[in-house]
Amino acid sequence: MGALTLTQVTKAFGKTEVIKGVDLRVEDGEFCVFVGPSGCGKSTLLRMIAGLEDVTDGEVAIDGVRVNETAPAKREIAMVFQSYALYPHLTVRDNMGLALKQAGVSKVAIVEATNKAANMLSLDVLLDRRPAELSGGQRQRVAIGRAIVRTPKIFLFDEPLSNLDAALRVATRIEIAKLHRDLKATMIYVTHDQVEAMTLADKIVVLRAGKVEQVGKPMEVYNNPDNTFVASFIGSPQMNMLSGAALGITAHTLGIRPEHVAISRDKGSLPGRISHVEKLGGETLVYVQVEGQGLLTVRLLGEYDWQVDEAVYLSPDQTRAFLFDAGGLRIRT
Repeated sequence: MGALTLTQVTKAFGKTEVIKGVDLRVEDGEFCVFVGPSGCGKSTLLRMIAGLEDVTDGEVAIDGVRVNETAPAKREIAMVFQSYALYPHLTVRDNMGLALKQAGVSKVAIVEATNKAANMLSLDVLLDRRPAELSGGQRQRVAIGRAIVRTPKIFLFDEPLSNLDAALRVATRIEIAKLHRDLKATMIYVTHDQVEAMTLADKIVVLRAGKVEQVGKPMEVYNNPDNTFVASFIGSPQMNMLSGAALGITAHTLGIRPEHVAISRDKGSLPGRISHVEKLGGETLVYVQVEGQGLLTVRLLGEYDWQVDEAVYLSPDQTRAFLFDAGGLRIRT
């Protein structure tokens, strides 16, 4: 079992409160992703769960047992950091089995656990190499394997893909998703990359300035954002925010995803001029400067030959729009 409950958890450094009364439940076997901009408190919250940061107020409980005063090593948690933190003089095998050796586990059990984790992560042919002989992606897999052999109740990942190039990020992301399916373990993952959050999570926790803005399944958060912050942060490219008054709508702000904006040379409700075009092969992103609305983004599937400085008209699909009040909160209709 590995259920986690946070109850009014706060963290303050002196007079500065960085985590502000977080309530959260992560079910056993769930993949939960903390996502938000730099400085929102997601890594601090993860470290509080691990016991690496003290809780100023509130309660952290694992399987219903309060662990605020429990040492990190006694919480049955394994953490994978952004840096691989491997011992350079040890082989892959020894790096992965070190925690078990220090815990007094038998050599036979260590070999069995290490081999099992290595097979899961395709590291079996690399067990006798040292970290200097590995690629970045392989080193990160070793760090994950080191966590697996401990059979923790909860896995904690602190931006584990940040040091990898784009191709390795995708490959390792797929491996982590498969690992979760195979282990059926509770995993809590921190990232500022909303694509990672959307593709990995069973549950997303969107954080801003130490507060939880919204919790939900990825597509629930994408399709039903509670406020303009969540609407803008989740989704790439981000949601267009238009003036309700300029469109004759009573709402203060109308939000519309780039894929729900039509573009035409002949007609539309918003005249503008193309300022930039990104041709990505599978899709085309067209950035249009619209007077009174700023820069709006149009997403088109496939290849299109729109040109910079071309005069165009945009037509937002208002049936797919989100309405927000002056405070940025979603108006439910």
